[in-house]
Amino acid sequence: MLNIDSIQSGIVIDHIKAGTGMQLYNLLNLGELDCCVALIKNARSEKYGRKDIIKIEGDIEEELAPDLEILGYLDPNITICFIRGGRIAEKKQLTLPKKLKNVIRCKNPRCICSIEEEIDHIFDLSENGRYRCRYCEQEFHA
Repeated sequence: MLNIDSIQSGIVIDHIKAGTGMQLYNLLNLGELDCCVALIKNARSEKYGRKDIIKIEGDIEEELAPDLEILGYLDPNITICFIRGGRIAEKKQLTLPKKLKNVIRCKNPRCICSIEEEIDHIFDLSENGRYRCRYCEQEFHA
């Protein structure tokens, strides 16, 4: 059995859908961090059968906090645990973020963000729970 040590200070991203941990690792640019990062794939889970887990050791909470919000869009079952002093200081269930920036792309060929390369693709969460392009109001469909 594989044993990954507990961390004293950092973030644990838990309950990631099995097989998608590497996608989140790349999305959050965790390879660029100068700290210890462990990606555990297909760990046993009583609730989900299998899951992925990412453990990030170090005081990087402020650096990663804005990026962690987009995980709610990708997988609403993810739990984020903030570890301080070797214990869970805060546990956060994710919800859909109010804004997505460069996570999804506008499919309207006439939209300014589709025409101009330098413009960010920004989507806002509408009252019906769907995302709309900030520039052309086009509703996003996967």
